[in-house]
Formats: sequence, structure tokens, C-alpha cells
Amino acid sequence: MSLIPAHEWGIKSDIVPRLGVRLVQEGNRLHYLADRASITGKFSDAECLKLDIVFPHFIRQMESMLTTGEMNSRHAHCVTLYHNGFTCEADTLGSCGYVYIAIYPTQR
Repeated sequence: MSLIPAHEWGIKSDIVPRLGVRLVQEGNRLHYLADRASITGKFSDAECLKLDIVFPHFIRQMESMLTTGEMNSRHAHCVTLYHNGFTCEADTLGSCGYVYIAIYPTQR
């Protein structure tokens, strides 16, 4: 079984393991579509459980940043968020409708 999916979503990174996602932006709301997500590498069982907790937290943070203008769908600007041992890099890449993210265990 390949550890690299046929198509990688999200922000490109060499960090493994990582979850890459292209979120759909609707105003200040973000929507997750499972067919626009990919995992590169292998998360441990414990990391998978933590990922279930940190993912919604990161979504709320990014929605708040869209509301305040810290993230803007028309201008590329990478932000880095941290929570519970994970790092999330997020950027609209100026795409006017998508937010690209990469989530991975925080490197020490």
C-alpha cells in the first residue's frame, strides 16, 4: 500500500505524517469534503484520536480569522496555528473560495 495518495490535497509539505485538505469557503464558514482530503504517511492510533479533537478546533480558529479579516480569500497569506501537539498551516492562496491546510504533529 502506498503511503502517498494519488492526489495530495492541502498545502504542500515534506512533513510526514500530515493531513492535507482543501476546505470550501462560504463567507466566513468552512466546509470539509472528504474527497478533498488526503493523508500522507501514517498517524499512530493516539495521533488519530487527537486529530479528531484538534481538527474542529482549527476549523473554528480559521473561521474566526476569516471573520476578522486576518485570513482573506483574495490574498495569499499563510497562517500557522498550534493546538494540543499539532500544527496547522492554512492559506487561501488567493483562491476566492478555498482554504488549503496541512495538519501534522508539532515538530520539536
